[in-house]
Amino acid sequence: MKPIWVFLLTALLAAAAAPTALEMARDRQDRAALQKSIGECSSAAARAPNDANAQYRLALASSYLAEVAQELHDKKQAQQAAEVGIKAAEKAVALHPDAENYRVLGMLCGQAVTDLMSGLSYGPRAKTAIDKAVELAPKSAAAYLAHGVGNFYVPVQLGGGAKLAIADFRKAIALEPANAEAYLWLGVALHKDNQDAQARQALAKSLALDPNRLWTKQELDKIPPK
Repeated sequence: MKPIWVFLLTALLAAAAAPTALEMARDRQDRAALQKSIGECSSAAARAPNDANAQYRLALASSYLAEVAQELHDKKQAQQAAEVGIKAAEKAVALHPDAENYRVLGMLCGQAVTDLMSGLSYGPRAKTAIDKAVELAPKSAAAYLAHGVGNFYVPVQLGGGAKLAIADFRKAIALEPANAEAYLWLGVALHKDNQDAQARQALAKSLALDPNRLWTKQELDKIPPK
């Protein structure tokens, strides 16, 4: 019979690996569920304006909705959700300036970019926040993933590009080998860099780790096997 600590450790690991309700809604691209969560989180944040966690939860829910809106090519909703989240993330950073709060703020600023003018406004803010997240947590896969997403959307001429993003995503995977999001973004970046065989491998790995992620399936369908 196995010692009790083995069962406890297994249960803790399973709980840590289990997706949250927000992640499951993101995976399904369920905008209605995410909007409901934002409403609930907004009410909670309003009741507790000095609670960093309450502000963070609103920022995170908003970021997931902005992410899904981007996946579905709804720029207007992506920007609206991101701008709601930015206000909450800024409060979270002011109350508790840790790496995760900076990471979410940086992601939201990036998600608020829909054109040149918004890029000039939000782009530098995104970079500053994500760079701070990496500085505060140099062993964080999530921070390098956010850094890579930023590089993915910044043109090569402005210091970004797919190749830099690929390096960031590989760093995130080295830090957290079972990170489905890192493999997903690695596949997207490899496809952009015309490395389709490796892109399919990365996306397939991501789908194996998170089989419910619709966007992974959609991106994989864009790259026919050869």
